[in-house]
Amino acid sequence: MELPVASDGVRPSSCRKPTPARFEDSGFYQHYGDKSDALTGYETLDAPPHYDFYANTEVWGRRRRFRPSLYQLHAKPEDDCRPPMYEETTAGPTESSDDEEETTEPPPEPTRFGWVQGVMCLQIRCMLNIWGVILYLRLPWITAQAGVGLTWVIILLSSCITGITGLSTSAIATNGKVKGGGTYFLISRSLGPELGGSIGLIFAFANAVAVAMHTVGFAETVTDLMSEHGAVMVDRINNIRIIGIVTVTCLLGISMAGMAWESKAQILFFLVIMVSFVNYIVGTIIPASPEKQSKGFFSYRADIFAANFVPDWRGPEGSFFGMFSIFFPSATGILAGANISGDLKNPTVAIPRGTLMAIFWTTVSYLIISATIGACVVRDASGLLNDSLTSSSADCVGLSCNYSWDFTECINNKSCLYGISNYYQMMSLVSGFAPLITAGIFGATLSSALACLVSAPKVFQCLCQDKLYPLIGFFGKGYGKNQEPIRGYLLAYIIAVCFILIAELNTIAPIISNFFLCSYSLINFSCFHASVTNSPGWRPSFRFYSRWLSLLGAVCCVVIMFLLTWWAALIAVGVVVFLLGYTLYKKPDVNWGSSVQAGSYSFALNQCVGLNSVEDHVKNYRPQCLVLTGPPSRRPALVDLVSCLTKSLSLMMCGNVVTASSCLSELQEANSSRHVSWLNQRKVRAFYRGVVAADLRSGVNVLLQGSGLGRMKPNVVLMGFKSDWSRSSPEAAHSYIGILHDAFDLQFGVCVLRMREGFDVSPPRRSHVNPGFDGFLGGPENISAPSCIQTSATSSVCIGPEPQLDSAFQKKQGKKTIDVYWLSDDGGLTLLLPYLLTRRRRWSSCKVRVFVGGDPDRKEEQRQEVLALIKKFRLGFHDVEVLPDVYQNPQPESVRRFQDLIGPFSVDPDPKQDPGSGLGRQQEEPWRISQQDVERNQAKTLRQIRLNEVLKDYSRDAALIVITMPVGRTGVCPSMLYLAWLDFLSRDLRPPVLLVRGNQENVLTFYCQ
Repeated sequence: MELPVASDGVRPSSCRKPTPARFEDSGFYQHYGDKSDALTGYETLDAPPHYDFYANTEVWGRRRRFRPSLYQLHAKPEDDCRPPMYEETTAGPTESSDDEEETTEPPPEPTRFGWVQGVMCLQIRCMLNIWGVILYLRLPWITAQAGVGLTWVIILLSSCITGITGLSTSAIATNGKVKGGGTYFLISRSLGPELGGSIGLIFAFANAVAVAMHTVGFAETVTDLMSEHGAVMVDRINNIRIIGIVTVTCLLGISMAGMAWESKAQILFFLVIMVSFVNYIVGTIIPASPEKQSKGFFSYRADIFAANFVPDWRGPEGSFFGMFSIFFPSATGILAGANISGDLKNPTVAIPRGTLMAIFWTTVSYLIISATIGACVVRDASGLLNDSLTSSSADCVGLSCNYSWDFTECINNKSCLYGISNYYQMMSLVSGFAPLITAGIFGATLSSALACLVSAPKVFQCLCQDKLYPLIGFFGKGYGKNQEPIRGYLLAYIIAVCFILIAELNTIAPIISNFFLCSYSLINFSCFHASVTNSPGWRPSFRFYSRWLSLLGAVCCVVIMFLLTWWAALIAVGVVVFLLGYTLYKKPDVNWGSSVQAGSYSFALNQCVGLNSVEDHVKNYRPQCLVLTGPPSRRPALVDLVSCLTKSLSLMMCGNVVTASSCLSELQEANSSRHVSWLNQRKVRAFYRGVVAADLRSGVNVLLQGSGLGRMKPNVVLMGFKSDWSRSSPEAAHSYIGILHDAFDLQFGVCVLRMREGFDVSPPRRSHVNPGFDGFLGGPENISAPSCIQTSATSSVCIGPEPQLDSAFQKKQGKKTIDVYWLSDDGGLTLLLPYLLTRRRRWSSCKVRVFVGGDPDRKEEQRQEVLALIKKFRLGFHDVEVLPDVYQNPQPESVRRFQDLIGPFSVDPDPKQDPGSGLGRQQEEPWRISQQDVERNQAKTLRQIRLNEVLKDYSRDAALIVITMPVGRTGVCPSMLYLAWLDFLSRDLRPPVLLVRGNQENVLTFYCQ
């Protein structure tokens, strides 16, 4: 008995070291057994291999074992700052006191079929679902039309398709533990929820409608028997409806009684059909009576077999594919056993053996009946005893002349009522006792209806429990120890009754066959796809399959769908596509390790490797952004802006550096999956990468050099402006500027975004928020570790969900302007980024204005030159303005405020001391600004001060300001002076300011090659 594992709950713990603790005292050993050295050969914390380490469930009456985590194996014993307790599990055993042990009774054991009983039950169920009315009423007629030879071809071709599907089903069913849900479970866990969900829904519906089809077939036979004996209730149509509803109600009672009663009923039907087969074979051996001879039966004759071996096409349906379309539905039904996978103790053994044995024996039965009926019965007979041949006549036509019967008149007039070409009940005529064949017809129809009535609710229940579609979860509830889908039974009953009221078998049969074929096609494709992706997780214990054979089976099923009924095939395909589109749109939160996921990985890997052989070209340049967000949820504005630049266009990677805590649970927070979940919930198409480093700058350096794959690697780094640089430690500010220099050294483009309201929305005192990405009070040394929660999952998480906060870049910007100050040529990145923004719907109404510096005397000429250049780039920017006043001196008040800004960081050597003392102090503190530095960079300083004044005059109402970022030369411009430039350039501005500096390589071109 397997039960769900009880949750450990959540136990808050803080990452501190109160007292040294030893593993022996911590209770770790009790979770995976004693410190046994039976398999390892020495005493160790390591645990030998065990089933519990890989199972998701526990066995009743035995404490579940857990594998020790990697942290427990290699960490210091006295380190009490523990990570999540166990690996590869999502829940652990509940802790109970030794003094208060509760004795509870184990839950009731559900009824499941064992190995022998499961194989036999599954085989019988498949055989009963394959055998149907066509076996008794249409196979002799098909033999007359196609001949014994081509009939065998039709049978073998149909069996090959079902056999290939059976092999594919067996491979999928043995690739892991199979639960309830049958066909839906197999397809959905192999191909994923998109195709699995759509096929599960239509397969459950098709089974429910199939209940009506088989029940109507039974009702028609009963109605015909009543008519032969003169018993009529109302009329033929209403008789079928009444008998059908009564029959399906009785079948519903058998189904709801449980699998035990249902399996007993199936065994009874199986015995009836087997008796009817024996009765038929015996009848072919018994010498024919004159009455039977008049109807075309002459027992086994070689010349009759030879005549019936070749085809004799008659009527509008007289063709090979016409006969194939009629026969093939009798071969469908091989998944009846797989649909009760939840009721089998060992489905990985029962499904392959039972399904394949059922296909084999039903194929043999079809071949035997076709051969025997073709060797015993002529194609045409009158059924009149007076047509016996009394004397030799040269005018006698047909093989019956050799046996003293003359059916020439009815053959010439095409009015023969008997013979295998004209009489559908020929098996009853040939049999030793005709009522047993009628009983066989009843058994075949009722068993198929019962199998479908059981299959449909169980498949639908599994689909409902996965919650892929809305409004169907109500039917997922199970009752009793077997979790019987009572609500699903009632729903299938209602659907069946609705179609029984139609009382026209030919109306619903084509659609059902196409739905079944659609399922077979996807099962074969699932096996092929799982094999061709070369996923290490594809390890079926059933080895007798071929990926190419499965692909052939999938293609054949699709072809046969359109050969049977093209309009029904279009309906089936249309329903699958509609449900597929809905699932792709909703993106259900499930992860089943499907072959689609494996195929996506293989495809992406091959494409990335293929990019290595393609040289970069400026026409294909894309800004691939490494965004230094820290935890992305803490800086949503930064994430949203870069998402506008890169979504569906290029690479976006959010980087996070964890530096402030040595607690392993905090370090694991850097790579927590909740960051990716937050990005997915926000519909941001980005990657996340967290690293652990000694300091922020070294961590960012790791991201700059190690992020990406092949040519899919960042070429632009984007970060928030450190607005609190003057209040934080000088070391943090110096490290911030060092990041910019490192990016330039590595040939990255650099963008710095500044917003008046700031970025950081994190609560205070969160150690995993990186100081330096934005205004964060204090340096790393001032950040204390937060309280952690420890669960049995593989990662420790922080209390509370990640909020989805709005930002200014999520709103529609309206008819504002994007002001671009293209003051220095950086290769075109300053122009390219605004262009990419205007391609987004929320920015599409914004007007782009380009500002450049110029000479007052040549203002219009320079404007036309720049406008002509921009037109060559085809960016669509038409508003260009030349600003001569950029080169004017700033206001004295602005200069004074800048001097006050850098004053605390200036070197002010004592005139009484050695003049070189200031230089020595600057070497010890490289962020210090000397008077020589100020004088050497005076022109650039005045330029930034003046630009701030210009921005306030021209762009106070813009939606975004994009300006070329100045570059501070290493060794010439101290870090604090450079940071002061960036600060003063972008301060006191209402719109967001994006400072952009490309790597001085062209990202725009006006050439076509």
